[in-house]
Parts: sequence; structure tokens; C-alpha cells
Amino acid sequence: MSAVERLIMSRPTEHNTTNLNLDRMHMMLDLMGHPEESFRVVHITGTNGKGSTARMVEALVRAYGLQTGLYTSPHLQRVNERICINGQQLSDEAFVDAFEQIAPMIDMVDAQSAKDGGPAMSFFEVLTVMAISVFADAPVDVAVVEVGMGGLWDATNVLDGDVSIIGPVDMDHMQWLGDTVEEIATEKAGIIKERSTAVIGPQPHASQVMPIIEKAFHDQHAQALVRDGEEMEVLNRVPAVGGQVVDLRTPNGVYEQVPVAKFGKHQAHNALSALAAAEVVLPVSGALDGDLVSQALGSVKIPGRIEQIRTSPTIILDGGHNVNAGEALRDAIEESYDFEQLVGVVAMMRDKQVEEYLGILEPLLSQVVVTENSWTGRVMSAEELEQIAVRVFGRDRVIRRDALPDAIQEAVDLVDAEDEVGVGYGRGVLICGSFVTAGDARTLLKEHMNEDLAKPKSERV
Repeated sequence: MSAVERLIMSRPTEHNTTNLNLDRMHMMLDLMGHPEESFRVVHITGTNGKGSTARMVEALVRAYGLQTGLYTSPHLQRVNERICINGQQLSDEAFVDAFEQIAPMIDMVDAQSAKDGGPAMSFFEVLTVMAISVFADAPVDVAVVEVGMGGLWDATNVLDGDVSIIGPVDMDHMQWLGDTVEEIATEKAGIIKERSTAVIGPQPHASQVMPIIEKAFHDQHAQALVRDGEEMEVLNRVPAVGGQVVDLRTPNGVYEQVPVAKFGKHQAHNALSALAAAEVVLPVSGALDGDLVSQALGSVKIPGRIEQIRTSPTIILDGGHNVNAGEALRDAIEESYDFEQLVGVVAMMRDKQVEEYLGILEPLLSQVVVTENSWTGRVMSAEELEQIAVRVFGRDRVIRRDALPDAIQEAVDLVDAEDEVGVGYGRGVLICGSFVTAGDARTLLKEHMNEDLAKPKSERV
């Protein structure tokens, strides 16, 4: 498994692909006999919320007994996470087998692309083709597919979605998608196809974004347009233990007292989009069964998205890395927790809006420990991150620890030092800034969970 994973991940990144087109993907699907035509597709883009919405759609479809495929990115800990069948990620053996089945065709496409002056297939293109192949072989009834980046030129856009979900569009990946929210919206609206029902989440820049999305809908002669706040709506939401309870209105009906096992207003809207999408792809007339909807949405766990991984002290992981994600994180924690002290552990990529992201979290955090994650090619150095953090938080609230384990230990020690009662109530650690950071921390904390619990608090990681 490790050799195959290294082989795939050593391929060019999407960011380094010199000619943005879908030629290599189309060549692969031609060679494979177009397996993507054998299942229905829910295609999801947006600056934030793609992974959460994807998992909710998959859970709803599976609750009805249909066979499901789920393709998401990035992975937190293992590359297998990206491809799931019926809610279960591929085993190492199945992952290797999926690659070996298409490897000869990858070589053929690489050779033809080189002959035409183009690059080899990227790692994301290879993983996307693997997912399509696995879904067709299963076979699945519905594949829920998250865009890697953007939409128009993303490798997943060889699929014609029965549903095209566009979540909130905001500023991110500007060096590849464009410098304005209008340019980014144009890229993301590229997933709307003639056969699509376009499901549109709440838009923070509605006046700039919605005309672009609506034009794409009309230009493609798509099937139906379902907009958050118009054709669908979050009617009510109440925070609850482990998440929230919501009332939702979709084109097919009203769903009351639905449990959503995630924190934050944004997750209520993700659930709304997922429900509207499920109504399209499920062979059901009218509203879905309320009990099945509650069962599905109440069971969805989303690693690395405002995920509480420990208590005493509370440790929360979040992989969001842009302004919109930072606002959602802050709002969810303020609504769902009552911290007297919350220490941040932050590691971010160089290409993100670092100062703006930290500024959103500044009122939330007592102190911040800046550090680095394992992605050596893109991660901002702890030294540079420290300089930015000092501008935002002030010198006395910023600590630097170059290694993530040391940073987590420092944050836990800071919390423990103020915990006179010894139960950790009202005190916590927030590890955030990147999905790589969240994944690294999740692996570290899971590996040491059992041995740490046997240690005195001062010795825990």
C-alpha cells in the first residue's frame, strides 16, 4: 500500500498542471469504456462545506438502502479516506487493486499527453479515475463527488451531475481560481450541466455571485434551480448536545425536529442542501421519510470539521483555512461552548489569508501557539507565522513551538496551569488552520490517547 500511495502522490499536483483542461480525464474514460455512465451523480463544489455536505448526502441515500460511493478530499490521515463504498473507506488491498487495474491506461494517457506537449496525469486525476472505476465495479447506485478545487477545470468535472451543489463561494485558492469572487464563482458554476438540478447554498457575496450562478443555470438549460432562502430554507435551529436540532423546508416538504450531529449554523445549511439533493436522486415521490432523514443526519460524523476529539481538557480540531471557514468556526464555538480559556494551536499554508484568518479567531482565543504541520512544501514557517500572529494578538499572547507535538503539549500545559479544580471544565485547546494540521494532530492524539490517560495531567500530550 505505501509504495502505491507514494507512486500516486509523487505525481504532479493540480496546482502545477501547466494546461488546465480535461483532455487526460476524457482520454482515460474513453479507454475505460465510460464507467461514469453507470451511476447517478451528486457533484459538490463551494469554498467551504463540500465535505460535510457530501457526507450528509451519502448518509441520506444509504439510509434508503441504495449502494453509495463517496469521493472527498483532502484526506486527514490516510489516502484511503477519499474513496468510500457504502460508508466504508477502501481497504489497503482494495486501494492497491483499484490502482493496478487502471495503471496500464494511465501509462498510455501519460505517453499521449507527453506527445502532445502536456503533463502527466496529476495525482488528483489518478485518484478521481480510481474512484470512478471503483464506483462502477461495486456497482453503486449514486456517487457523491466533491470537487477538488474550483469546478470548471477540476478533474471531477468529466461527470454530469444529476445534482450540482454549490456551497458558499468566497475568496480562496486565488492564485488558481482568480482574484475576485466573481472569477471564483464562474469557476465553481462550471459544474452545472444540462441534466442538473442546481442546489445553491447561502452566499456571503450574493449580489456578485448569484447572477453568475443563475446565468450558468440558464445557459446550460439545467433542470431546476433550488436556492437557499428561496426554494429551500432553514426554518429553525436549536443547539443541542453533540450538535443541533433543525426544521428544514425543501421543494418537496417540511422536515421538523431533525437532529444534525454537527455544530454551527453553517452545518444546518449544509444539511438543507444535502436534503434537497437527496430528494432528486432518490426514487421517492414527494418528501422523504422523516425518521430515515433523522437517522441519517443524526449519525453523520465528519472528521476534522469542528471535531471534539478529547475532554479534560476539551480539544477541538478544525481543518478550515480561509476567512469563511474561520467565521463559521468562531460562530459555532461561541454558540456551542462556554470557554473561560481557549488556547489555539495554529499551523497554516503560505498561500492562505493568514492574517485575516487569525483576526477572525482573535476574540475567541486567550493565547495562540504557532507551529508547523507536516506539509513541508507549502506550510508557512513557524517563524513567519509568529510575526503575523504578534501583529494580530500582541506579543504577550503568542508562543512559538516549531514542532506540532510540542505546540499541542504547550497548549495543554497552559490550560492545565489555570485549571485549579482539575476537571478541565470551561477550558480547551483549538487546533486549526489547515486540514493537514488537523490530520497531523488527529493522528498524534489518537496514537497517544490510551497511554496519555494513564499519565498525570502535567505529562499528557
